[in-house]
Amino acid sequence: MYYLVDSTKSFDQAAADLEATVVAHKFGVLHVHDLGATLRSKGVEFAEQCKVFEVCNPAQAAKVLASDMRLNMALPCRISVYTEGGQTRIGMIRPEPMLGMLSKDSQLASVAAEVEAATKKMIDEAA
Repeated sequence: MYYLVDSTKSFDQAAADLEATVVAHKFGVLHVHDLGATLRSKGVEFAEQCKVFEVCNPAQAAKVLASDMRLNMALPCRISVYTEGGQTRIGMIRPEPMLGMLSKDSQLASVAAEVEAATKKMIDEAA
């Protein structure tokens, strides 16, 4: 269900490289949630780092929405860069099984497979 890769890079370097790789693969970065900073700003003790990148390829998103408008709740794709016990990791919930649980549309399965292949490549390149 998850695709996770350990990185030898620092958290900041992995996050910067992921952002560049997303753009190079013709996806857009819609927003970056810095969960670690947000938690700490609210007075919550949180020792790790965590940024969640909302990424989207408009053509693929349009295909998903054309299949079933309710699937807007599964968009955009999210890729996380985070630390865990000193280890930098990059990962996501895999689009194929996630959308497969929400729809049995074979055309949507094909879109999910294409998006998953692209996002895996982004993660691997950023790691």
